[in-house]
Amino acid sequence: MKKECIAMLLAGGQGSRLYALTDRAAKPIVPFGGKYRIIDFPLSNCANSGIDVVGVLTQYQPLLLNSYIGSGQPWDLDSLKGGVYILPPYQSAGGKGGWFSGTANAVYRNMDFADMWDPDYVLILSGDHIYKMNYAEMLAAHKDSGADCTIAVIRVPKEEASRFGIMSTGEDGFVSEFAEKPKKPKSDLASMGIYIFSWKKLREYLLRDEANPKSDKDFGKNIIPLMLAEGEKLLPFPFGGYWRDVGTLDSLWEANMDLLDPNLIDLFDVNWPIRSRSPIKPPQYLGQNAKLKHNIITEGCELEGTVESSVLSNSVTVAEGALVSHSVLMPGCVIEKGARVEYSVIGENAIIGKNARVGSPPKPGEKPLLTTCGPDSVVEAGEIIPAGTMLYYDRRAI
Repeated sequence: MKKECIAMLLAGGQGSRLYALTDRAAKPIVPFGGKYRIIDFPLSNCANSGIDVVGVLTQYQPLLLNSYIGSGQPWDLDSLKGGVYILPPYQSAGGKGGWFSGTANAVYRNMDFADMWDPDYVLILSGDHIYKMNYAEMLAAHKDSGADCTIAVIRVPKEEASRFGIMSTGEDGFVSEFAEKPKKPKSDLASMGIYIFSWKKLREYLLRDEANPKSDKDFGKNIIPLMLAEGEKLLPFPFGGYWRDVGTLDSLWEANMDLLDPNLIDLFDVNWPIRSRSPIKPPQYLGQNAKLKHNIITEGCELEGTVESSVLSNSVTVAEGALVSHSVLMPGCVIEKGARVEYSVIGENAIIGKNARVGSPPKPGEKPLLTTCGPDSVVEAGEIIPAGTMLYYDRRAI
């Protein structure tokens, strides 16, 4: 079936910099913003942009992610003429099989899926970014310019530029230089890891890159520089909205805290809804002694204590006399009587025992030192977990 544009969503990353939160689950399935999972954002963007064929390339700990996506129905991606498809690594006849060796290799090994839809264009996405973006506008710019590849870009602080793929543009507006994570960036124009390629052109470069034994099989390190070196037209597409790569604990916590400011990212926009597979839970319950200030609180929560400047997912319990401040509590957390949780990220179904202390506020003028308790971890009654500690479900602490 012919499609003008399909999406390939890279969702197989281990997310090692999220440590305990991704010890047993893929990064895109990590809870976010009380009601969502990280992958809800690119999937919702696809649905809202009219892109109804999405291949989700999975790899690390895929079970929960596959189960969550299902048929794609929550994102309206279960149509008869499209759909969302889980694309794990596989071994073809006579092939070596094994894991994807890079982002470009992941797409190369699923070229048959792309060819099945005979697309004119392919949209490449990452599964670990928080943003709202109309890909249809990016596609229109790609077509109007006659570009071979269009790269979504955002301005970043110069001191952070070395974390990104950085590009410069010529007088014609097309990319003239590109460097992946340069030590000395020449500009502040950063790649967001979102690309639109003309499929025939990308197919050609994937085949060439795969044949190169020295290649890292990566879009930023190999495909984009090779296309630029050979004179292909690479168009930067500026994005002015909210965007965050939530690949680290600090960035995940900061992005959750950003949701408390509706001027940064609007989740109440009826014209661009962020959809999710939300569990059926009872209404939130606020006890007579509950004290709440400046929070996001989801259904199924039972709150008797004090909660301030925090983001609570579904089915969280905060008992009487407990304090939660500047923290992210994922589904099913229990904060027992008298416990204090400050500047922390608490994983799914974790239990913080009576009168325990988890984390602490930063000193004036200093950056918070986050404390993390992984999914299913237990902090015993009266126990103190110092700021900056990483606690795993099996009591490993780093």
